[in-house]
Amino acid sequence: MSEVAPSISGSVADVWANWWDSALFAALSDLQTLYDRLGLNERAGITPERLATDVGDGSIDRVVISATAFPESPVSNDVVAGIISQMPETLVGCASVDPTLGMSAVRELRHAVETLGFRGLKLLPFLYDRPPNDAIYYPLYAACVDLEIPVLVLTGHTAVMRRSEVGRPLYLDDVALHFPELTIIAGHAGYPWTDELISLAWKHPNLYIDTSGHRPKYLPPSLRHFLNSYGRDKVMFGTGYPLMDFAGPIAEARAMDLRPESLEGYLWANAARVWQW
Repeated sequence: MSEVAPSISGSVADVWANWWDSALFAALSDLQTLYDRLGLNERAGITPERLATDVGDGSIDRVVISATAFPESPVSNDVVAGIISQMPETLVGCASVDPTLGMSAVRELRHAVETLGFRGLKLLPFLYDRPPNDAIYYPLYAACVDLEIPVLVLTGHTAVMRRSEVGRPLYLDDVALHFPELTIIAGHAGYPWTDELISLAWKHPNLYIDTSGHRPKYLPPSLRHFLNSYGRDKVMFGTGYPLMDFAGPIAEARAMDLRPESLEGYLWANAARVWQW
């Protein structure tokens, strides 16, 4: 990461992006099926060149990017580190580990943070069919507290054909109560349980909401109200890249009827405070 952060005014950070190259799509058939259904095959199998173009077109300042860990995944944290090395001024590494591997997962997380310089951990509970308050995640949460990094947890329904129940935001209540020092960023806005997630973000000082996976112009009214009022410090911008590009969602966010301080917090300041950019 660059030692000098850009000026806050007008800056944008995407807190949820994925390194999904052609090898990943070949290994994770659920994802390819989803892209087929959404008509997004043109965005399947991203390359470093395409990422650089999309970053430039979006004029985005920081992108938190990760691998997706599952058995026999062809994309590791080391692979993502190689991509980051090509755009170190923009890309920020977020570790992905398979929590079913126990202490091996904890060691991999520490390798990603202490050796590769990654700044967070991302978990997708539907891949393991275990809600985020399951015991398999607790050693990783403890490690995140020790390493002083946030954990990003996918919430909401699964667009792929796997159980959605594990994405209920309410499971994070147990996690936040047990680990009050843990910074939690709940991804994908918890839809269709968005109000459930809003209540948790209000309750827990260290629990935030990320809107990735949803175009800003389609955000639920209750979430718009939250980020424009008493929750202006608790909501962060994300795309779910390469599910969508950067430029379109950023333009939509700026077109929302938000107070200037709410928009600044949403697009940049809240993420900058959590990651200390």
